Parts: sequence; structure tokens; C-alpha cells
Amino acid sequence: MNFPLLSRLFITLGLLLATPLLTWAQASPPELLLHCGITMVRPMTEIAKQFEAQENVVIRIVQGGSEDLYQGAKLSGQGDWYLPGEPSYHAKHLKEGLFGNFVTVGYNQMALIVQKGNPKKLKADPRELLRKDLTVILGNAESGSVGQEAKTVLDGLGIYPKVVKSAAFLSPDSRGLMNAMKKGDADATLSWRATGLFADNAVKLDVIDLSAQFAKPQALLLIQLKSSQHPELATKFMQWAAGAQGQAIFVKHGFLDNTTPVTR
Repeated sequence: MNFPLLSRLFITLGLLLATPLLTWAQASPPELLLHCGITMVRPMTEIAKQFEAQENVVIRIVQGGSEDLYQGAKLSGQGDWYLPGEPSYHAKHLKEGLFGNFVTVGYNQMALIVQKGNPKKLKADPRELLRKDLTVILGNAESGSVGQEAKTVLDGLGIYPKVVKSAAFLSPDSRGLMNAMKKGDADATLSWRATGLFADNAVKLDVIDLSAQFAKPQALLLIQLKSSQHPELATKFMQWAAGAQGQAIFVKHGFLDNTTPVTR
């Protein structure tokens, strides 16, 4: 038996088998992770797809309530960005050391969401939620931004405890609120206005906009995490989302863009 020849054949076969694996490893694109509040998933998914095509990267999106997302990012020590539903989460957790730079990618604002055609004839006033003839649902202030902001709005009027007490139930996030509203489980809720303007929700629901007197627009901060393994790409993506193309996508999905004048 020709052992040198056999050895060369095994070596050649090994190289042939290894080559696709080596090629795959070399071509495998960087993966980045976004912890994204549920309300912003639609525009951020669209922005991510554009950025992936341009930069040959893969962006994974984990979605949930803003507080739950932060705790998950903190526990895992993984991720490139955090996008909560309102800026209070940045202020609340800043001292814990997970956050780097941030950009404003738009604004959202609380609104009353009602059944299509507003059959109960609600006015543009959160105090309408105290009406005895309404079935009302709210977001949970402990789990996500939609509940936290509803609490802020209703606390400003001194009626939060009363509304919570009479609410049919509390939902952990805006998606739960919208699904319940579409099923006809409630007459009204307080939610981010953009959620009522999403195409699949707008078929069955109407948005009653509130003045800034009741509900100030809240900045959407795309925050770079210090756990990012690709900080340069992370920064480039933030600039993309805050730029003209990203802002056009946010507006398309019912958000206010990052040039919106906000009175503090």
C-alpha cells in the first residue's frame, strides 16, 4: 500500500471538507443586538433591514416592555443598543453604568385609543376614563413605558388611583392593549398614539390625540450599550436611524420625527 499517497489523499480530502467551513467563517457577518420597546419594533425592524443590506451585518431584535428589557440587558451583559419607550428609563438607570452615547430617533405621545368611529363619543381629555359607562384598560406601570406614561398623565390630573381601580385589567405592554381593544374587550385605553395608527390596528380603532397640556411628547432615545462588541457599527447605525432615511420611516409608522419642537 502506498502510504505517502494515502496520506496525501486524506490531507487533500480534509482541506476540501474544511474549505467551505473556513469560507463560511470568514464570510459570516457581524451580529448586533437591539433591546427594543414593543411600540418601536416596526420602524426599527425596517431600519435594521436597510442597514443590514448596506453594511452586511445581522441585527437581532429583542422586544418587550422597557423595564423588562433593561433588566434583561443588565442580567445578560449582551447587546449593542437599548430603545425604551420614554426617556425616564435613561435617567433612571444611567448611574448603573450600562449606557454610552445616545441619539433621539423620534417622539411618541400618549393618546386615547377608542373603538372605530368612537361610538362612546369620548372627548380629548384623559378624565373621560372615569366615566361609569366605559370599560377601560391600562398598561402596567411596573413593566413598560406605556403603563408608566399613562400613570404620569393620570397622576398629573390626580386621578390615577381611581382609573386603575376601575380598570378591567392591566396589560404589560402596548401590544397587549391593542390586541384587547381589537377584540372588543374594552371601550378605551391610554396608549402611545403610534400604536393606534399602525395599519392593522387602525382598521378597528381610532386615535383621539391629546394636547401637550395633558400628554407631552416623549423622546425616543436609542442608547448605545457599553456591552457592544461592535461599537463603530453601533454608532453608524444610530446615525442612520436618526438621519433622514430613518426619520422618514418613523413618521410613516405614526411617530413624530426628531425635529419636533417640545416645550419643557
